[in-house]
Amino acid sequence: MERLPASVRAELDRRLEEDFPLSSEAQFYRIETLAVPEGVALEVGGMCFTVDGVLMICTRRGDVWAVRDATTAPKWSLFASGLHEPLGLWPGDRAGEIYCVQRPELTRIADTDGDGRADAYDCVTDAWGMSGHYHEFAFGPVRDRDGNFYGTLNVAFHDSAVGDAKAPYRGWAFKVTPAGEFIPWATGLRSPNGLGFNLEGDLFVTDNQGDYIGTGPLHHVAQGDFHGHPAGLPWREGWKGDPFRAPLAELDKIRKPAALLFPFGPMGQSASEPTWDATGGKFGPFAGQMFVGDQTKSTIMRAALEKVEGEYQGACFPFRAGFQSGNNRVAWAPDGSLFVGQTDRGWGAVGGKPWGVQRAVWTGKAPMEIHTMSLTADGFELTFTKDVDASEARWSLQHYYYEYHRQYGSPQFGNTAVKPTSVRADGRKVRLVLPELVRGRVYELHVDGLRATDGSELLHGEAYYTLNRRRGETEY
Repeated sequence: MERLPASVRAELDRRLEEDFPLSSEAQFYRIETLAVPEGVALEVGGMCFTVDGVLMICTRRGDVWAVRDATTAPKWSLFASGLHEPLGLWPGDRAGEIYCVQRPELTRIADTDGDGRADAYDCVTDAWGMSGHYHEFAFGPVRDRDGNFYGTLNVAFHDSAVGDAKAPYRGWAFKVTPAGEFIPWATGLRSPNGLGFNLEGDLFVTDNQGDYIGTGPLHHVAQGDFHGHPAGLPWREGWKGDPFRAPLAELDKIRKPAALLFPFGPMGQSASEPTWDATGGKFGPFAGQMFVGDQTKSTIMRAALEKVEGEYQGACFPFRAGFQSGNNRVAWAPDGSLFVGQTDRGWGAVGGKPWGVQRAVWTGKAPMEIHTMSLTADGFELTFTKDVDASEARWSLQHYYYEYHRQYGSPQFGNTAVKPTSVRADGRKVRLVLPELVRGRVYELHVDGLRATDGSELLHGEAYYTLNRRRGETEY
């Protein structure tokens, strides 16, 4: 279909939409599926576009596939093989060059003779080691503006409750300099399956619900941070003793709150790789915002972060459901579409397929959505993608928290309904004034009956804001 002339494609789309109406989300973002070569078990562990526009896909079984013309007439070829469960890719500085994190090392892989197959496998660092434990996943890399690589190391579980690492730096994020120096960067992570830099150059990591993690978080990761899981503390400078015997209150004092919490269930169950929209409008009206897949619910979620008193926090929103398998990795194509690499291995996923590659393409129609949910001194300000008609709107708001404890996950605690004392709409903005703002809570908003002034209905009426800090406060 992509080979058809644009005028024919447009007429075909119009007739298909008329005869077979699309789902509400599909009117704005359609999902296209790439045909995978027969016999290939494409359990996607990493994806990236190289500098010359080739889509590289690595599989958990150790292969790397090159897909040329991925947005038009995909042509697949095997680029590399023999890797040890690679779970991330990053483009090199030249054609035919990529970097990947395998279980034991960060590797540079290159095609040096131009025949389309890798012939150079260079170890950049293998400083973290491995013991052979099944849960020693290693994720990444991502690269900052100065050429440093970053990755994360999964906790190795030897029983259902705690980590018992046989190799160092389990539960850590790490940095690798251009010279190959390995630097332990931050700890407190559990199963940190996704890394990404926002447009300002700050590093963020997703993690998975489990012991010490009530629901899936998005962490802003800076050097020296502790994010809550104690398994990595033995390698933290100055730490003494068994971290699992440390009182929770002691751990909580040094714990950095997550920038964003994804409520387990309505906002997925296993957030994967975050990415930020730098397409300049090619992906719709959400330029600069974060998108992240969910490996279990096979969805893509959206988030808008802000800084409050020097730290990140913000809101997440539903974005697109209906993918064929668990969304594990993402990559922006040169045309502004978002490729999604998928697998259901080990944990299962909605959709029915064991693996695959799809992409989300903006149709050119702007949905009526909550664009941002921003904290004010006395409530929240909502900005929408279109001018609002709030005359029939109904607002439902509650807040709750997740317990920081050793048990696996946490239910919601302290669920408290909140009734706005004032609702004011003006253009694309709606201001909600609340009786009070409580720190350490997730504020869950549901909006019904709201329309745009052009008559279009609100596509998603839910938002979830993580409130760690209040404006104007400096003591925490």
